[in-house]
Amino acid sequence: MSRVSTEPSNKPTAAHALLKRLREHGVDTVFGVVGREAASILFDEVEGIDFVLTRHEFTAGVAADVLARITGRPQACWATLGPGLTNLSTGIATSVLDRSPVIALAAQSESHDIFPNDTHQCLDLVSIVKPMTKYAVELQRPHEITDLVDSAVTAAMTEPVGPSFISLPVDLLGSAEGIDLDRPQPPALTPAKPTGAVADGWHTAAAKAVTMLRDAEHPVLVVGAAAIRSGAVPAIRALAERLNIPVITTYIAKGVLPHGHELNYGAVTGYMDGILGFPALETLFGPADLIVTLGYDYAEDLRPSMWERGGEKRTVRVSPTVNPVPRVYRPTLDVVTDVLAFVNHLDKATTGLSAKERHDITPLRERIAEFLSDPEQYEDGMRVHQVIDSMNTVMAETANAAEGTIVSDIGFFRHYGVLFARADQPFGFLTSAGCSSFGYGIPAAIGAQMARPGQPTFLIAGDGGFHSNSADLETIARLNLPIVTVVVNNDTNGLIELYQNLGHHRTHDPAVKFTGVDFVGLAEANGVEASRATSREELLAALRKGAELGRPYLIEVPVNYDFQPGGFGALSI
Repeated sequence: MSRVSTEPSNKPTAAHALLKRLREHGVDTVFGVVGREAASILFDEVEGIDFVLTRHEFTAGVAADVLARITGRPQACWATLGPGLTNLSTGIATSVLDRSPVIALAAQSESHDIFPNDTHQCLDLVSIVKPMTKYAVELQRPHEITDLVDSAVTAAMTEPVGPSFISLPVDLLGSAEGIDLDRPQPPALTPAKPTGAVADGWHTAAAKAVTMLRDAEHPVLVVGAAAIRSGAVPAIRALAERLNIPVITTYIAKGVLPHGHELNYGAVTGYMDGILGFPALETLFGPADLIVTLGYDYAEDLRPSMWERGGEKRTVRVSPTVNPVPRVYRPTLDVVTDVLAFVNHLDKATTGLSAKERHDITPLRERIAEFLSDPEQYEDGMRVHQVIDSMNTVMAETANAAEGTIVSDIGFFRHYGVLFARADQPFGFLTSAGCSSFGYGIPAAIGAQMARPGQPTFLIAGDGGFHSNSADLETIARLNLPIVTVVVNNDTNGLIELYQNLGHHRTHDPAVKFTGVDFVGLAEANGVEASRATSREELLAALRKGAELGRPYLIEVPVNYDFQPGGFGALSI
């Protein structure tokens, strides 16, 4: 079978042109795992792009997702042909459901030998990823690579933002045919922020929203991540403060208002009533008579049924995209436009409007404070709320104002993070609201720390999700990223155990129980210093040590959950 030539060449190739155009679009990092296409691309062909080798392609996809989300710029991930791309596909799914402008790249068999499902390691890569990408294409002629990158970036940066994909036959990747890096090219016009739809007459709809706001007694702003992407956070804060309007966010929009702000009514999850043993959703939404959703996205897992608690209320949807889910969210008024443009319009149109009398959530705040201050020493393991409270304490001690990131992997503990984790800046709390794949934590923490190198990054992960992707502890160690990881360990897939109890009122151990893993030993085997903590005092000391080290550190914490199945309704992972 023909293989790409291994004779070195000084001529620029499609690989050079690919990396050059990515760099011109602001891409500075490619995460990935390289295969035999290494004969065609070294990733040092262009200055300004770093290649970060990961242990698994899923890690590459999620790290690119988070780096792109925080920076607001496209970032890239790479996989080899065949199984490399299928491994990467979950990372691609994460970036489409969590809305990040990722440029996914994968090698393909030689152009003359592409017989999907027949050639060794050859699959129809474009068909595999097309349903979960904004743009998917295979390179046909080497000199067209610049145009394909331009199209990929444009699609990725259009709301709803998401991944684009380019399949690269290895012979064409190493080809110099038609490649002239000195030939003038159109400028790489990457948008400063994602672009979206603007409906005709949106100003008329916005004027109706002003009237609805004037008439409302207890309005609430529900904010999603598209508002952050639009650059609307300062404007939302100013409007909320001037009119005394509470702000509630989705999982990943935590931090729109700082953690302790009086108008920050928190992020919501369908698990909160059960976790707190308190009617939290009714307290938050019951008195509201107007819900204004700013950049709300159904994929972020805040369901309209949550805000429908209490009395009848009207809703205004403001989004840069046409409503994709009218069956479950049919607003009273739909305004399709840029969130920042709408908030600025609303601010000007409500000049002189008296501040609203926001509804009181003191009982909920008192319940949360009581819950987090839990002093008990449990014999069967710490409780997750105690762990989160300890992380918040050390984060506040370590970070300057409005700095620091808490990352959560996926599991039952994640919903404690949604409720309680400190977030003083947009994307100050990171989790996968849309895809929610086990193993998200390590790569997300890598992306967060690389995006914010001068700020602390704390990761909380369960034993199940963490060990599904723990090989990339070595990546954290190799890059010497000062990530403090807390593994909450009950040797169980705890969220699935909860569902078993909800559906059957019992647990089937073979489906959820693991044998023990020495996570301290695992970390040390990968070059990460580690310790074990079994009390608040031990955990606080370990967190402080980890925060001061300036290099990776892991803490294993035995935990247990107090399930109260009666407090949980229809939920999702």
